[in-house]
Amino acid sequence: MSIIDGVIAATAILFAMATAVFPRHVARAMPVVLPLLVVGCLVQFLLENFYWQMVPSYLAIVAATLLVFSRSQRSATILRELAITEPPPAERTKHQIPAFIAPVAVGLLAVLAIVPWSVPPVPTLPEPSGRYRVGAEIFRWVDQQRPETATDSTADRRNVIVQAWYPTEFTSARQWVYIDGLDRLPNRVTQIPGFLMSNYGRIDTHAYADVPISAERARWPVVLFSPGYGAPRAFYTGLVSDLASRGFVVLAIDHPYEVAVTELADGSVATPIEDFPDNDADGERYMTGQLEVRRGDLRFVVDQLDRPEAMGVLAGRLDTDHIAAIGHSFGGASAVAAAADDPRIKAAVNIDGTLYGDLPNHALPQPFLLLESDHAETGHSMNYLDRNRDLIQHLRAGGFRYEIAEANHFGFTDVPLFLAAPVRFAVAQFTGGERGPVDTQRAANDILAAFLQGPLGGTPGDVPAAAAQHADIRGGPVS
Repeated sequence: MSIIDGVIAATAILFAMATAVFPRHVARAMPVVLPLLVVGCLVQFLLENFYWQMVPSYLAIVAATLLVFSRSQRSATILRELAITEPPPAERTKHQIPAFIAPVAVGLLAVLAIVPWSVPPVPTLPEPSGRYRVGAEIFRWVDQQRPETATDSTADRRNVIVQAWYPTEFTSARQWVYIDGLDRLPNRVTQIPGFLMSNYGRIDTHAYADVPISAERARWPVVLFSPGYGAPRAFYTGLVSDLASRGFVVLAIDHPYEVAVTELADGSVATPIEDFPDNDADGERYMTGQLEVRRGDLRFVVDQLDRPEAMGVLAGRLDTDHIAAIGHSFGGASAVAAAADDPRIKAAVNIDGTLYGDLPNHALPQPFLLLESDHAETGHSMNYLDRNRDLIQHLRAGGFRYEIAEANHFGFTDVPLFLAAPVRFAVAQFTGGERGPVDTQRAANDILAAFLQGPLGGTPGDVPAAAAQHADIRGGPVS
């Protein structure tokens, strides 16, 4: 919510509530207050565009104005003068609405006008905490060697969509739109009604378009990031932009036809196409198959890094000898899968993800980090716990495991920020996650940055010390 949104909405609500309680007093201020409200609404509309959240405030203003007008002496005189005949007393009594109904209705409308602001029209993302500004660029590639198995056309080839977040010293007047297909969103985006995102094009991503990568280093280490199942890469903007500000080039990947919405290379928008087998009640076979699709996507991204024609502003500036794969939820399993058979990947991070297929028994040759939300709050399944335990037991290069107390599964994403702070607090009392997304992501990135430094060519970081900077983080080295 911008300042002007908040001022107009709050003034409209206070105006309506005051009218419901003190209609005659408000009537005296009406010649001043009403024009100011009308002008304010027009300015808000011109500057901020239409927000559905404002509709109850508009209705509250109209209802309050009608109530004041109906109670004023002048309006009563006009109504008597316009009346042709006076209805009989008995009929007046029969049809007369109790006097308290109108102010109660206005007051109720004023209270209801507060409710839509539980979902801000334009969420506010935290600013990156690293020492670099952040640039961004989007690549929409087509892998001509792989057919698209999700569609019926044999001519379709696999699209892989990547948004690069990278360190820069520069700023510009343009940012990329927060989420793909903003003007063509489906009814639901990972269970979130699409209409709630109608103004997400105004979100400040704290990343600039059309800016060069920082000249501080000749080549920058690369981090592949794979989102949770069905989640757009956009939902991790807070996490990945902060990580980029710390000195990494983060390539956030959309996996078409699984992700809720993404724009393909030809400009069309792809939405999910799922084919769960009838005899696959727990989805194990489907998810294992989808993991192979994602593994191919990540491998293809790594293949592009040395192709100048593919990498745009990043061409020649990536340290392809130092690449890590990380991901959240199903993306965590995808990162492990990519690292398991690609020696170009030097480290792997699983953030709260259940493993599938033969991954639990794989002897991962790279350093590994398992970063978890609070077990008690997320309610991790036995599959999650057992399979990650098995993977850790087979590690060949060791690693770390940390559990962030009072963080839930969604705290690594932007999604909690789609709700107003008081609503987030109330929801957390039932679902957990009182740590909040900002603190959860900062703690995660402190640990991530320390872990990635060594495998990606820098001075090895002190991972336990990074974890110790934050309260209630349990865990440590594993082997």
